Parts: sequence; structure tokens; C-alpha cells
Amino acid sequence: MADIEKGVIPKDAQEAPKDPNLVDFDGPDDPENPFNWPKWKMGRQLILMAFNTFITPLASSMFAPGVSEVMKEFNVTSSMIGSFVVSVYILGYCFGPFLIAPLSEIYGRVPLYHACNLLFLIFTIACAVAQTMPQLIVFRLLAGMAGVCPLTIGSGTVADMVPKEKRAGIMAIWAMGPILGPVVGPVAGGFLAEAEGWRWVFWVIAIATGVMMIFTIIWYCESYAPIVLQRKAARLRKETGNPDLRSIRDTSKPSPRLFLSALARPLKLLFTSPIVFMMALYAAVTYGYMYLMFTTITSIFENNYGFGPGIAGLAYLGFGVGCMIGLTITGRVANRIAKSHIKKGCFAPESRLLPMMVGCWFMPVGLFWYGWSAQEHTHWIVPIIGTGVFAAGLMSVFSSASTYLVDSYLRYAASVTAANTALRSLVGALLPLAGPSMYAALGLGWGNSLLAFIALAMCAVPFVFWKFGKRIRTSPRYQVNL
Repeated sequence: MADIEKGVIPKDAQEAPKDPNLVDFDGPDDPENPFNWPKWKMGRQLILMAFNTFITPLASSMFAPGVSEVMKEFNVTSSMIGSFVVSVYILGYCFGPFLIAPLSEIYGRVPLYHACNLLFLIFTIACAVAQTMPQLIVFRLLAGMAGVCPLTIGSGTVADMVPKEKRAGIMAIWAMGPILGPVVGPVAGGFLAEAEGWRWVFWVIAIATGVMMIFTIIWYCESYAPIVLQRKAARLRKETGNPDLRSIRDTSKPSPRLFLSALARPLKLLFTSPIVFMMALYAAVTYGYMYLMFTTITSIFENNYGFGPGIAGLAYLGFGVGCMIGLTITGRVANRIAKSHIKKGCFAPESRLLPMMVGCWFMPVGLFWYGWSAQEHTHWIVPIIGTGVFAAGLMSVFSSASTYLVDSYLRYAASVTAANTALRSLVGALLPLAGPSMYAALGLGWGNSLLAFIALAMCAVPFVFWKFGKRIRTSPRYQVNL
């Protein structure tokens, strides 16, 4: 099994003698195999990827504290438009994955990282110089479509290089970007917008992106095994003069058919696999709740506790601390479970669900805590602690769901992550638009209680797949031609 995961086909698994023209990795210890990269090379790639994955989600919420200034400058009075100019960035996350993931499985990870980082930089600068609200909304949408790249193929990059017994911890670190980026954003953005104006928020993001791009262009290395083997085959054809050499992962499909098949893969996975759909739906609910909090925390602490724009940004720190606690515990526990199950010979993708089965309960508890303490105007630290409890549960669900999906569909990790990212981003973009109306009608207490009851019902998901996941994954009824 280890050889198969590393992309090496064991000899006893081959039904016929190997074609001498097929190029594969030279055994399980081939240094060209990304699983065998030196630790310094793998670590460098993962650190750059984590920073890449942090920058683009940072842009999703760093702008939020400056929305009131934008509305004044552009003479906009609608609170829904104010919320939409923040969440439209996440709407871009819905469309980008369906193009980025298939392209990464055809051309490799690195070209997509570079192209999308460049586009993200261009559209971020365009946001900084926008002259009207419609311009800002359009540029935010386009920046989101490009910025979703590391979120879409980041998990695939981890799966390309990291064995399963260590994957959960690394996936938890990677997942820190999509969660902590939106948390840190309002804290920094609140003070920056107050001191220098909202346009400087985008200039700072653009500068950080430019610096990041210099390092990624120099040090990113291709990790997707089929592309690595294609390049190895091309090199050997040149060295040996044998034009018949081709990668063992090569496909006989014509290019247009290959592209269309890859383009449809995330949708096939989302709508034909109960595992992908329900896990993506659960992640979507948690992501929607997170962005609903992000778009309302500032106004709640300004109105209920008299915080200024800069100080209100600090209210997000409770969420950040909760994320770090959830991240650390989930990653360590998941890795220990994986090592134990592998040693016993009983490891399965469902092993990833155990931390989620415990952590998921913290989400409804945190929502009840946050909503009713803010409703009753208790000391400001009480609702902030509630957001931290919620965040710890969210991190457990987010990280475990991502790792479970990748392990269940390892070869198509980018596509399954694209399906997950698109659905959760759609909910993350639209749910905040209903937040002001919901809180106006129900109040903070009952409004968050409604969200908590839904989260409570969703806690059944990991238990269902713990029991029936293997049966669903292996059932011919749910096998789809990918």
C-alpha cells in the first residue's frame, strides 16, 4: 500500500510484464519521487504553500473594518451592499476551483500557483485604485477567483509529498491559512483602515503578494507525480533517442476529451458521491457561520460595547486563539490515530473522522455561548471566549473533513478539494447577506441559537460515515468514471 501511495506500482500487482517503454519511478526510493524529497526541500515547499494559503484568505476579511469608509466615499447607504462587497470575494472562490483543479491535474500544480498569484496581484492593485463601488465589487470577485488557487490545490500538494501517517498534521497546518487569514485580517485591517484609509489595505496585501511571488517563483517545485513522470519521460526520450518512451501515468485520451473529463470531475464527485456532498455541505455550513461572524462582529462590538473600529478588530483574537487550539489538538491527535491504525493494519480514511466526532460538538456550544452573552451585554470577554469555543470546533471539522476527502480520493485530491471549496465558498458568500436581517428579526440570542441547532444536527455526519463510509466508498452504486 505504501508503494501504491508513492506512485510506484508493485511488480506483483501487474497482470502483464511491464512495457519497457513505460517510464515509472525507479523503485520506492527514487529521489525524483516527491515522497522521497529531502526534508529541507519538502519543508520549504510546505512553508511557502502555507504562506501562499494565508495571504489570499487574509484579503477576504482584512477589508471588512474599512467598509463603512468605502460606503461614505462612494455614497452607498445599503447595508446589504456593504456586506456584499466583503463577501463577493468569497463568491469568487465558488467559480475558480472548477477551472483551477482540472488544470492542475493536467499541467501540474506549479504553473497554476504562478499564474493565479500573478492574477491575484493584478486584481488586488485594481481594488486599491477602484473609483466606484461596482468597480470594487468586480475586482474583488476576480481577485477571489484567482486567490482561491492555493485553497483548491494546496491539499493536493500535501498529498503529493506527505505519507498518510503524517498527513493530518500537515493538513492542519495548511488549513490554518484559510481560517487564520480571515481572523488576522480584521485585526490588522481595522487599525490600518483607521490610520491610512481603506485603499492601503489592498496596497499592503499587494506588497505581501509580490514578496511571496519572488520566493515561490524561485523555490516552488512540481510535486504532482503524473507531471513529474511526464517530464522524466521527456528527458529520457531526449537522452536515449527513443521516441516511444512515455510515462506510466500517461493517458491515451485526446487532449480535448482529457480536459473536458477533468473539468467535469469536481462536479461528478460533488453530486454523485454522498461522502463528498455531505462532507462538503458540513464544511460549507461551518464556513458560512465563520463569515457570518466576520461580517457582524465589528458592528456588534461597536454597538453593544462601544468599541472603536481598531479595537473592534481585536475582538477577532478570541476566534484566532480558538483556531490555534483546535488546530494543534486535531493535528496531533489525528497523526497519533493514523500511526496507531497503520501499525495495527486497520487504517482507513474513516480513521480521520475520530477527532471530528469529538470536536464537532464545540461548534453549537460556542454559538449558544456567543449569541446569548452578546444579547445580554455581559462583559465583552464572555462572547469573545464563545467565539473561541466555536473556532476550536470549526477547526476540528474543517481539518478532519479535508483530510478525510483527500484520503478517500487520493489521486483526485485537487478535484475533491475543488468540490469542497466551491460549495463552502458559496455558502460563505451568501449566508452573511442574511445575517443583518436574521439578527434584526430574532436578536443575537435566538439568531445564533438557530445556527447552533443546525450545527447540532450536522454533528451526526461524522458518526454516519464512521459506520457506513467504507460501504459507500466501495459500493459500485457510487463508483463514477472520473
